Amino acid sequence: MHPDDWYPDDRYPNERNRGTAWRGKIVSEQSMSAGPNYKTPTALWLDLSPSLGIFHQPLLRVLRRQECVAQWRYRQDADESGALEPAIALLHEYVSHLPKPVHLIGHGTSGTVGLLYARRFPERVRSLTLLGVGVQPAVDWHAHYYAVRELMPCSREMVLAQMAGTLFGDEVRTRVRLLVSMLEQDLDLAASPHSLWQRERIPIGGVPVPLLTCGSADDAIVDPGALRAWETYFKPGDRRWECPSGRHFFHYRLPHCVDATIKAFWQSLADRACLGRRFADVQDRTAV
Repeated sequence: MHPDDWYPDDRYPNERNRGTAWRGKIVSEQSMSAGPNYKTPTALWLDLSPSLGIFHQPLLRVLRRQECVAQWRYRQDADESGALEPAIALLHEYVSHLPKPVHLIGHGTSGTVGLLYARRFPERVRSLTLLGVGVQPAVDWHAHYYAVRELMPCSREMVLAQMAGTLFGDEVRTRVRLLVSMLEQDLDLAASPHSLWQRERIPIGGVPVPLLTCGSADDAIVDPGALRAWETYFKPGDRRWECPSGRHFFHYRLPHCVDATIKAFWQSLADRACLGRRFADVQDRTAV
């Protein structure tokens, strides 16, 4: 997707008509129609940043070529608190009705919500894939923005213009105003534990489900060190993958590479499960 294709959320109304209950806070393109073509999702893409949703679409398109991937969105009202607990509760309301555990995927704060959910309800999660989430899960671009606002006596627009370059690289120079508008919407409408007055902390540590962590070598929000630090909490089978470039939205730049990494991870889980069943069968026959 070319930078000329970028547009803010309010410029693409079709996105709101694909089974989306924006004011209802919870949405899944798959879950809201139970007709003959309905398929139970094997994976769930978490999206707490509807204003930046266009940057997830290239990866979603390639993931859906072979897998049934539903999209769950949460959009808070402008006058609501940015706490993540309401999102986790609504996510559980949806996932608990699925017939079997599901793969969760999330970028940034959406991934953090997936992490907190998997820690709380591991029996409902087949695996967790985190994109652009470091070992300090509360560190996202919102936290960086508010930290810069404290240090620099600049306007909101100027800081967001700087953040656009940090998040997307030098090629955004011709689309800075457009990106600033999108980032402003995200600050106002996306659920976030941070504000200009305080930055929340989320306990570091692992998760009791299979984990894949992905990041970019040139990401200034979640640098390679923050990504590598996950390995302290890895279990057998957990994986870390580093994209050579792409900055914080690396999955937008290189969707096919990320798609191949995620599907290889899922396949490794299927292989392990198959091996476990064969071992159990051998044990049963030996016992007889």
